[in-house]
Amino acid sequence: MLIDVHVHFLHSLTPRRDWRARNESRIRAGERIGITWHVSSILGTWGLRSPIYFPSQADVTLANEEQRRIVSEHPHLVRGYVLVNPNYPGQVTSEIARGVAGGMIGIKLAASRRADDSLLDGVADLAAEHHFPVLQHIWQHRRRDMPGQEASDAIELCRLARRHPGVSFILAHIGGGGDWLHSLRAVRHVPNVLVDLSGSGVDGGMLEACVAAVGPERLLWGTDLTMDTGLAKLRYLAHLLSPAELDLVRHGNAVRIFPAGSFPEA
Repeated sequence: MLIDVHVHFLHSLTPRRDWRARNESRIRAGERIGITWHVSSILGTWGLRSPIYFPSQADVTLANEEQRRIVSEHPHLVRGYVLVNPNYPGQVTSEIARGVAGGMIGIKLAASRRADDSLLDGVADLAAEHHFPVLQHIWQHRRRDMPGQEASDAIELCRLARRHPGVSFILAHIGGGGDWLHSLRAVRHVPNVLVDLSGSGVDGGMLEACVAAVGPERLLWGTDLTMDTGLAKLRYLAHLLSPAELDLVRHGNAVRIFPAGSFPEA
């Protein structure tokens, strides 16, 4: 069993005309890799109508509708996160309610507000209520502000996680570029923060450092946009971990933090 915890799909109101072919190619690549479940989110209109990391209310609703549609088309292959923009607290509540009714299993936070902002406490409370993990977009050591987003790093995510010890938080794409050692130092002693191994980075020593910092019990396998590097990491982990430890990364940790019954084979 192999669960990809960090997946994105496209839809017709995005900048790419080949959105359907890209979605299909992801499914085909997943079959070749051996992915059992794709746990996915859609970030608004991917910049077509509002900023990718600061989606408008209309684009949040559209993205979640499209995500539920994709899940309905692939009920034995795709699971979904509910995208929320915490700057619209009323919509956060309604979108999560619709997501729960539509079979979603987690919450996706992009970079619409710093992770330690008090606005995210309401999101975390709803996550606890529904036993949803929260996948938080993270810069591995943010050194400056970027336009169109309020990017967070691991230190800010850990502040939120300490306020909500009953919620599992997923630190996104440790291999997404930047100072991953900075992130690993921050999360080492915060047990409800798990590290998502996705991202295009395949730096020497990165996977060893992840294991040393949080152990196999807090690592989640994912791909994000680059499935080839996800496969490379998976093959390397097979030499780095015991079979039982590798199973935790492949699926065991995901089964533990997502709602019961999310992955029937488990």
